[in-house]
Amino acid sequence: MLRSSLRPLFSRRHISTVHRHIPEHAVISTFDLFSVGVGPSSSHTVGPMRAAKIFITDLKDLKLLEKVHTVKINLYGSLAATGKGHHTPQAILLGLEGSDPETIDTGTIPSRYADILQNKSLFLAGDHRISYDMDRDMLWRWDQVLKTHPNGMRFSCFAENGDLLATNEYFSVGGGFVVNDKTKGTSFIIDENLFYKGVDKKTVHGARLHQSHSLSDPEAHSPSSAQPEDSTCKTSIADNEQPPYPFDSGDTLLSLTKKHNMTIAQIVHDNEKHFGYTDEDIRDKVMRIWRVMDECIRTGVSTSERTLPGRLGLRRRAPMLYKRLMRGFYPGVAARSDIPTIDSAWSPEAIDGPRQQPQAADASIASNRYADNSSDTSSHMSDNRPDRSPRISGMVRAPRVTGSFDHAILPMPPRRTVIPAMDFLSCYAIAVNEVNASGGRIVTSPTNGAAGVIPAVLKYIVEFVSDDPEKSIHTFLLTAAAIGMLFKRGSTISAAEGGCQAEVGVACSMASAGFAACMGASPETVLQAAEIGIEHNLGLTCDPIDGLVQVPCIERNSLGAVKAVTAAQLSMASDGIYSVTLDEAIEAMRLTAVDMSVKYKETSLSGLATTVKIPLTVPAC
Repeated sequence: MLRSSLRPLFSRRHISTVHRHIPEHAVISTFDLFSVGVGPSSSHTVGPMRAAKIFITDLKDLKLLEKVHTVKINLYGSLAATGKGHHTPQAILLGLEGSDPETIDTGTIPSRYADILQNKSLFLAGDHRISYDMDRDMLWRWDQVLKTHPNGMRFSCFAENGDLLATNEYFSVGGGFVVNDKTKGTSFIIDENLFYKGVDKKTVHGARLHQSHSLSDPEAHSPSSAQPEDSTCKTSIADNEQPPYPFDSGDTLLSLTKKHNMTIAQIVHDNEKHFGYTDEDIRDKVMRIWRVMDECIRTGVSTSERTLPGRLGLRRRAPMLYKRLMRGFYPGVAARSDIPTIDSAWSPEAIDGPRQQPQAADASIASNRYADNSSDTSSHMSDNRPDRSPRISGMVRAPRVTGSFDHAILPMPPRRTVIPAMDFLSCYAIAVNEVNASGGRIVTSPTNGAAGVIPAVLKYIVEFVSDDPEKSIHTFLLTAAAIGMLFKRGSTISAAEGGCQAEVGVACSMASAGFAACMGASPETVLQAAEIGIEHNLGLTCDPIDGLVQVPCIERNSLGAVKAVTAAQLSMASDGIYSVTLDEAIEAMRLTAVDMSVKYKETSLSGLATTVKIPLTVPAC
């Protein structure tokens, strides 16, 4: 019976063979789309940890936990192919021990995992000890895929006499979202087909449990689905009510903004009340999301660690990039000793973007013309700090020039463009993704692999553009959330389904929309910005080297952030003239995902994952 649900990994168009149920509307909670988790992957780390916690919570509720003697875990498809590099085993085992991705102490993960492997024991839900042997009890079925989604996993638990107590299949569909069929056991059946970000169904608002967003069984969300009998359970409140402003496409979203004279952010804000949140709740939750994002940037640029985990031995670049920016290594960035250290969350004391003084600008132009050749030959960056390099007879030493002077085409002297704000934008994105790659605290936005784009662009707005940071933060995140909802409904936010276009591409589109909204653009222009953001990411593949969320993922986030700002600027300059709508681009992305080979869907079976030899040659920066 179990084998009948499997299919080969290398089926030519494995997504197109699955019945695709389209939800009646796209509205989900912003705080399901943006949620606090742990790196390095939302689909391979956050989702599996959440699934394991759900499984163990169900066992406790059904009074079966104390009977469990053995747990078997099967991983399928992309989870099996790149799970080791994405920390999937750590996530599942710590989830079975009762940890949650939002609250787990990320610093304890390596030691706890090492203890499990060394002692060959697992504490289910934190208090029931069982024997667990990784080699025996976790099976990697990379050559098979469960029918619902490429990121499939099956948990089974057995009694001491070998009897099966319970089994369940979960699917991590991207962004930390977990879908599962009915929990199956020898003596019970529970209907629980869609866990968004709430692990404990008794504490989740009913509107979040009963939205029709399942990939497999739309009827499972009907009012007849079994629910725990609990008079205090929040799921009894308005389970089947529609949100006040439901939308299923960019066109219907635009129509709502015109009909009610509201911005996209206002539409999303009012829909959040459908999920049981007050205005104060929404404000607090939005600001908490931003604080985690900002703290992630601060951690990334201030860490003392030199390399990222994994056998690539990849050098961290964010700390050095940030130091050079702040110390004036780039022409155009004034050297100032009074600039404070980057701080977490926005506050009047938090770091500002560099404010260039007129005299500093003149000095920058001069230094750009005659750059000091620093002894650090790996960087070749000019230094605007007080003279520290040797001078000969008061003359500035000429820069090193590569090329022959005895040629019809003379070589170009070294120079740098003066775009400090864009340099900070790239630095912010790299910082976030280096924290993610090291398994740190992260916000799925909308996934972990693309977690650097949205925080970087929002930080750019707060530091270089906005005169009301808190208003900009709310406008940006709520607007970006609306775009993410459209992609989740109309296509996918999972690289295992759609390649990197589903992660960095979607994040770029969301950030483009948020940037345009913060610039006061009309809803139509905001949607156009989102369209440009995704259109030029169509076909982007996911082929991480060695299965790690490092190369090309980290740099790709940096470029995605820069592209998002460019897309927003282009949309605002286009004056409503465009040929492709956001809905058409989302459908194009879905079709591209269907046609894309499975080798380019987070499996590390082709592309850079096979052409680049390990160890890498890491460029100095």
